[in-house]
Amino acid sequence: MAAPTAAAAPPASASVYPVMLGIDVLEATGFKPLLGKRVGLLTHPAGVNRRGVSTVDVLRQAPQVNLVALFGPEHGIYGDEKANVPVDDRIDPRTGLPVFSLYGKYRTPTAKMLSGLDVLVVDLQDIGTRSYTYVSCMRLAMTACFEAGVQFIVLDRPNPLGGLKVDGPPLDAKWKSYVGAFRVPYVHGLTIGELARMAKHAPGVLDVDAATLAAGDLLVVPMRGWTRSMRWPETGLNWVPTSPMIPDFAAVVGYPMVGLGAELNKFSHGLGPNIYPFRGIAHGGTRIDELESLLRALHVPGVGIQRVQVNDRAGRPTEGLYLQVTDWSQWNPTEMNFHLMRLACALEKPNPYVATPRSRAELFIKHLGSEAFFDAIARDGDRVDLDAWLATWKQQAAIYQKQSQRFWLYQ
Repeated sequence: MAAPTAAAAPPASASVYPVMLGIDVLEATGFKPLLGKRVGLLTHPAGVNRRGVSTVDVLRQAPQVNLVALFGPEHGIYGDEKANVPVDDRIDPRTGLPVFSLYGKYRTPTAKMLSGLDVLVVDLQDIGTRSYTYVSCMRLAMTACFEAGVQFIVLDRPNPLGGLKVDGPPLDAKWKSYVGAFRVPYVHGLTIGELARMAKHAPGVLDVDAATLAAGDLLVVPMRGWTRSMRWPETGLNWVPTSPMIPDFAAVVGYPMVGLGAELNKFSHGLGPNIYPFRGIAHGGTRIDELESLLRALHVPGVGIQRVQVNDRAGRPTEGLYLQVTDWSQWNPTEMNFHLMRLACALEKPNPYVATPRSRAELFIKHLGSEAFFDAIARDGDRVDLDAWLATWKQQAAIYQKQSQRFWLYQ
C-alpha cells in the first residue's frame, strides 16, 4: 500500500484566495491602526500574508508603518530553535531590528522591552490545541501590554482544525501553566483572535486587576472569508511549519490525537527520522502485526490504521503504522490518546503512570489538564472506565462550546 500523503492545501495564487488573513485585512485598510505609532511585532515563520510574504516584511515595506522591534515565541522568529530550549535576545541580522525573546530569560515582555512602543502587533499561527505554546505567549504579552498601557493588536488567523471541533479534558484551574494558559478543552475550537477576546472579557484569564483589564486596549483584526466549518486545506492557504514537528496539516491533526498518549510510556509517534510526526505510531517491544491488531480492536470512531513503507534511521526499508482520519464528522480529536494510555498499562508492567517520577508526572498533567484522570489511570491501569471519562468530557465540551460563542468572530 502506498504511503499516505499529507493533507496539503492547494497552491495559493492571487485569484483563488477564499480567505484574507488579519494581516491582509490590515494592509487593505492602509494599516490605519498603526499610523503614527511605534510598532512592535510578535511573530514567527508562519506569520505570513495570504501570498506567503512574512508579516515582518509587509510591515517593514509599508512606508507609513514604523516597525521598531521584533518579539519571538518558542522556536524563535525564524522557527529554527528547538522545543523547550531557551532563546536569547539578539539583533536580527536580516532587518537590523532588536529581537526580544519571550522564550528565554523572560516569557512576559518587560517594561523595558515595551518602553519604546505604542502598540504590539501579534501574528502567530496556532494549531487549535491547548498545550501548544503560542497562545500562552500571546496571553502573557497581552498582560504586559495592558499593564504598560501599550495597545495590543492581534491579526487573526484560521484555527486549522476548524471552529467546530471541541474535544478532550478541560483544564483544572490548579494546572494553569505555559502549556495550559486557557481553561478550555484540549481542542478548543477558537481562533487566536477569539482567544484574545476571551482573555480580555472572561474573568481570571489575565493576571491583572479589574481596572487594568477594563482599561486594556485590545484590537482584533478579523479575517475575511473564513467560516467555522473550514479546515486548513479549504482555506486556499499554504501551510508554513509552525514548529519543527508540525511541518504540515497532517501533523496538526495528529498532535491532539497522540501527543498525550505517546508520553510516559513506550509508545512513540513518528516513524524513522521524523517521518509522519504525530501520525505514525509504534510501541517499543510490540511487533507491528500485534500492535496493528490491538489498535484495530479499539474501534476508535473516525480513525483507521494503515500500514506504510518507510526507511528506519539506518536507511533500511521497514513497515510502520499510520493513523488515518477516515470520518471527520465521527472523529474525536483526543480520544486515541486515552486508548493508548490504557493500552500502555496492559502492555507494560509496572503501570507506567505509577512508575513515573512525580516531577515528570506533574509536567504531563499540565499538558493533560486533568489530575483526576491521571490519578485514575495510575490507580486502575487498563481497567480504568474510559467510556465514563470520555462521556463526561463530551458533556463539558458541549457546555463550553455554547458559552464560548460570545467570543466568536465568525458564525
